[in-house]
Amino acid sequence: MGGDLLRDGKIGIAVIGCGHWGPNHIRVFRSFPEAEVLWAIDIDESRRQRIRALFPGLPTEKDPRVVWADPAVDAVVVATPTKSHFELVKASLQAGKHVLCEKPLCTAKGEGLQLAELAAAKGLLLMVGHVFLFNPGILKVKELVDAGELGQLQYVSATRTNLGPIRSDVNAAFDLATHDVSIFNFLLGAKPELVSATGASFLQPGVEDVVFVSLRYPGGTWANIRASWLDPKKVRQITVVGTRKMVTWDDLDLTSPVAVYDKGANAVPEYADYGEFLRVTMWDGDVLLPKIQMQEPLKNQNQYFLECLQRGRVEKSGPDFSVEVVEVLEAIEESLRKDGAPVRLT
Repeated sequence: MGGDLLRDGKIGIAVIGCGHWGPNHIRVFRSFPEAEVLWAIDIDESRRQRIRALFPGLPTEKDPRVVWADPAVDAVVVATPTKSHFELVKASLQAGKHVLCEKPLCTAKGEGLQLAELAAAKGLLLMVGHVFLFNPGILKVKELVDAGELGQLQYVSATRTNLGPIRSDVNAAFDLATHDVSIFNFLLGAKPELVSATGASFLQPGVEDVVFVSLRYPGGTWANIRASWLDPKKVRQITVVGTRKMVTWDDLDLTSPVAVYDKGANAVPEYADYGEFLRVTMWDGDVLLPKIQMQEPLKNQNQYFLECLQRGRVEKSGPDFSVEVVEVLEAIEESLRKDGAPVRLT
């Protein structure tokens, strides 16, 4: 696969969707010498005009069929609203194109399984842009978790808020909490067993502006997510609590996004004349600020996608992982409809 893609030294890329993320994909792929962006597709003429102004000479079209018919296009980036992902990814795969799709892959697990099966049947690569899996700070936290530095993980917590951007096609769970579900699944190496969620729609009926999600993972680790686009302050933070140490990640801290705390508490059984009781002890040690090499996560992600195309396989953020994220989002939606009733994942 890799040899065919590099037959002329360039991997042909087309970007479908030129709203919020599409122009960033174009910018990043144009920075790689091994890639060439051949098309930018959007149904909105004003967006196509903006792309032509930003990237003079780049062909733009309204109809994605020009991309699917172009033999020079090796891979397609789908950066359109979530509810259009399934049909566009499916059509791209059927046309013989590899696909990098923005998160989430689709809105239903069944759709995701169809796309995964189609990609496998055609020998094509399907990857989803869970961009925080390529964030240097999150990768450092993953390194600490995998090395056992934190001990047994007890719980993880995420806050992701801002005033906007406000979506109408999906709610705050599908738009914002998707990131944290993917991060938690990545850090813990599993999907949750149980999901419960509540939320509220203040601006648009039936579209939750704020969601509160609880998840139970295998091994007894609990997780919590607060996601909102109706909040006065932009926050992107995660806390990981283990039996040995604790870690925080703050995406907006550009100097020290990760902090490792040598602090915690445990309960030790003790015995006295009047019986057995638990004695709780706490410790408060040093705080370590590991050096994090600041890199643009989208650039890391898209570089990885090109490397996957060259070696013929996706090992991170591939279809299996991404379908599990969609499965969790579906469970969150079901729990929201049931006023927070727990939903068990199979």
